[in-house]
Amino acid sequence: MKLSVIVPVYNERELVVKSVNNLLDTDLGVEREVIIVDDGSTDGTKEIIESELESRVDKVLYLQKNQGKGAALRAGFAAATGDFVIPHDADMEYDPDDIPKLLEPVLKGRADVVYGSRFTGPHRNMFFFHWIGNRFLTFVTNVLYNTTLSDMETCYKLIRRSLLEGMEIRSDRFGVEPELTAKLLKKRVRIYEIPISYYGREFEEGKKITWRDGFSALWMLIKYRFVD
Repeated sequence: MKLSVIVPVYNERELVVKSVNNLLDTDLGVEREVIIVDDGSTDGTKEIIESELESRVDKVLYLQKNQGKGAALRAGFAAATGDFVIPHDADMEYDPDDIPKLLEPVLKGRADVVYGSRFTGPHRNMFFFHWIGNRFLTFVTNVLYNTTLSDMETCYKLIRRSLLEGMEIRSDRFGVEPELTAKLLKKRVRIYEIPISYYGREFEEGKKITWRDGFSALWMLIKYRFVD
C-alpha cells in the first residue's frame, strides 16, 4: 500500500521545514509519497522549500498565485499516485504520529475513508466561538447527510484515492473540507473516525481561517446536499 501525503503551504516560513521534517521522520508503516504544494507564498516560504525541502520530498508544486487550501489540495490530489491520500497542514497543528492510527482500519480492510477527530482525542483548548463553529457545522452535516461524525472540519482525512477520481472539487478555500465530506457521504461512504491530538493555533499565531469561511462551509453543506 502507498500513501500520498499532500502538504498545502501558504506563508509558513517559520514552520514549514519543521513540519515537513516531522512528517519525514515519522514511520508510517507503509510506502509514502510526500507532495508539497506551495500556494503562492510571498514571505520567503517558496525559497525555503526550494533550498531545504525540494530534494527530500517526492514532488513540489508551486502555484503562481495564492488561491486557497482547496486549490492546493486539488493540485496535490491530481499529482498523487498513492492508493490513499491524506492532507497534512504545514502549521504544526496536527501530529504525523497520528497517521499510523488512521491507517489501522484501512489496513484491516474496515474502511475506505478515515477521519481524525480532534474532539475525541487530547487537544489544546480552542477559543469558545471556534469550538462552537466547528461543532455546529458538524451537527449540520449529521442532520443533512444522516451520519454521526464528531469532526467534519478536520484536516486529517484519509481517503482512498479512487473515490476522488471523477469528483470535481470546486472549492478554492477552506470550503474544501465540507465539500469533500458532502461528496463522500453522497457516495454513501461510511466514514470511520479515530481520535487524534490537536494543537490549534489562534489568529495571532498565524491561523488563517476566519468566520467568513464558516458561513461558506454552511452554504457548501446545504448546496451539495441537493446538487452534485
